[in-house]
Amino acid sequence: MTLDQLRTFLQIVRQGSVRAAATSLHVTQPALSARLASLEASLGTALFERRGQGLVLTKAGADLVPLAQQMIDLAGRITAAVTPDDQLTGLVRIGAAETIAQAWLPALISAVQARYEALTIEVSVDISVNLRDQLLDRTIDLAFLMGPVSEYSTENIDLPTFELGWFVAPVLLEDGPPDLATVPVITYARNTRPFRELKSALTERHGPSVRLFPSSSLSACFEMVAAGLGVGVLPTRLGASRVVAGHLATFDPGWMISPLRFTASYVGEPENPVVREAAKMAAIIAEEDDQ
Repeated sequence: MTLDQLRTFLQIVRQGSVRAAATSLHVTQPALSARLASLEASLGTALFERRGQGLVLTKAGADLVPLAQQMIDLAGRITAAVTPDDQLTGLVRIGAAETIAQAWLPALISAVQARYEALTIEVSVDISVNLRDQLLDRTIDLAFLMGPVSEYSTENIDLPTFELGWFVAPVLLEDGPPDLATVPVITYARNTRPFRELKSALTERHGPSVRLFPSSSLSACFEMVAAGLGVGVLPTRLGASRVVAGHLATFDPGWMISPLRFTASYVGEPENPVVREAAKMAAIIAEEDDQ
């Protein structure tokens, strides 16, 4: 029995099938099936039985789940406690909302790399709803998203909020404040909380004819606003330099949606000490960035 076999077993439990587990672990299905077969052979018992299109744990399999999690957790603790930080190897997969990626994520990656020099860091940028699913599927290890993630196995560390502001190309202010009933509003992607909240507020104030131009790219949002294609509801901290440079201006229609609340979220079972420390480092760096 090996740790890789136990990790394979736990991933199959989480995913519900060998195929899904193989996809999430980036290995072939036959290779994963062989690991499971070797584990069952070493234990002398079946851990799953097939029902329909899925797998169901046997009693032995159900008994093994908490023990396997404890062994993986303990192995991680031993490695973190004994191995010097600069010699720790492995892969940490980080997923971040673009607001975070545009703000302090590069500083965090630099700090983590400086502490864990032999560590490989993989970064993906996505919307929060997708990041939550990826975290619970164990395809990423640490997520910076609009949280918290309400799942018993997940730990959440609160991060500083991002205030939103109204941005516009200076030329559009020459005739007075923009009319939000007619001017397109450029903002976050459609299936995000700020988009939904903004659409509701605009519709309530200006009727159903309001137009929103959503985008998953904040850089594209700022560029579209600067080009005069509409006004933007975007993070004030990320737009500040563009205002100073004269590319954008701010205005106040008298209301704004609530600030964006983010968390550093990671799965606590089994515990990964490096991921936990990276989350704590993120909280410190985010606080410094917020000053």
